Amino acid sequence: MQTGKILVIDDDDKSREFLNAFLNYKGYQVVHSGDVSEALRLIDEKEFDLVITDLMMPKMNGLELVKRIKSSHPAIVTIVYSGYCSNEMMANLLKAGAFFCLDKPFNLSEMETHVKRGLEHHSIQSRTFKGKPTVKNRSLMSNIVGDSNKILSLLEMVEKVAESDSTVLIQGESGTGKELFARAIHDLSNRKNRNFVPVNSAAIPEELLESELFGHVKGAFTGAIANRIGRFEMADKGSIFLDEIGDMKPSLQVKLLRVLQNKEIETVGGMQLKKIDTRFIAATHQNLEALVENKTFREDLYYRLSVIPLVIPPLRERKEDIPLLVESFLKRLNSEKKKRIQGLNQEVMSALCEYQWPGNIRELENLIERLIILKGSGIVTIDDLPHKYVGKAPVEEQERFQLPGGDMNFNSVIEGYEKQLITEALQKSGGNKKEAAQMLNLKRTTFIEKLKKMNLAPENSCALSC
Repeated sequence: MQTGKILVIDDDDKSREFLNAFLNYKGYQVVHSGDVSEALRLIDEKEFDLVITDLMMPKMNGLELVKRIKSSHPAIVTIVYSGYCSNEMMANLLKAGAFFCLDKPFNLSEMETHVKRGLEHHSIQSRTFKGKPTVKNRSLMSNIVGDSNKILSLLEMVEKVAESDSTVLIQGESGTGKELFARAIHDLSNRKNRNFVPVNSAAIPEELLESELFGHVKGAFTGAIANRIGRFEMADKGSIFLDEIGDMKPSLQVKLLRVLQNKEIETVGGMQLKKIDTRFIAATHQNLEALVENKTFREDLYYRLSVIPLVIPPLRERKEDIPLLVESFLKRLNSEKKKRIQGLNQEVMSALCEYQWPGNIRELENLIERLIILKGSGIVTIDDLPHKYVGKAPVEEQERFQLPGGDMNFNSVIEGYEKQLITEALQKSGGNKKEAAQMLNLKRTTFIEKLKKMNLAPENSCALSC
């Protein structure tokens, strides 16, 4: 009997019963349902490891079902199949938490492959959702800042993944810190005393990338004036981190696939194969499933790379970590830049926690560096923040004052506008003249003179607090 409890959901009886029979034949424990409501009840009552569902069903489609499952049972792995799964729908499914989307009719061998991968993924992450995550080697991953459940869960998974030599695919938006997680996997592994070799596939010109990876012999091409070992050989007995793997050209994808399969390399211009013992960690900010669908990324290479997938959450989904990140950046950058920023006031911190951070942690780090350089010392206030972080447009982008129609008296209009500002400031300050003056950036004596001039308060009146 195979390990793993599977629920199959499909309103089409023939498809559902066929898949149920196949998985039973393969030795899995399978329950099937043709009704979404019944399926949700079963999920609440029984402990399933994997749910396989059709995309288009009455009452609730597969996307809504995945969201529902992930909200109440986040450890369950979901596989969706459909007669037509567009790139947009696939992206939405993956964003909702689906493990994979298969075209229907599906190949049974392909389905079995994804079921095995899904159950492997479940076995690694299942501990994550049983109470508060526990991280044994937190001190060895000090570069990864945060104590939110999402980060602690990932670190717990990193510890588990590091014990094996399985290939890992790290996915996440630009700026989320994918290389930090790759280094953590290496540092916790039995390869920690060997080389960790990073390669950014997008940063190296296509014509040079093959030589960088595989090395070359003297005279292999113009400019090859000496033998040179490649990154794969540098990472022998250690780990290689292939960043932005989605940007690798197809001809190199074929050669990388052979390296993953055979653990052998051939230098550019060389004639002999060399055996290597290397742990492969890949990363991308792109949707590799969509690239596979578009035929720009090899499907077989994708399967080889994504033995264990790790998804790094964007900063907007872990905002509780922002104060810790700010503190960490302030400490380091104050030292590097020889500045004395003491901290951020509460108004600034609230603004940062409300911002959506499209550039993720890298954007936050760049902002803190900018504030440290420009402010130099003291406490950062809301006036020190660029406008986009506080939701205020620059003056030239704000609504401009419109001239009233017909005849006008300039002094009367200005006096009326000034009176309106003073009245609003008094209302917001609860009648406190000192606070109202500060709001308008006026001296208190000037503010009181204006009150007298506009007859907003008698000279000795106590109607307004001082």
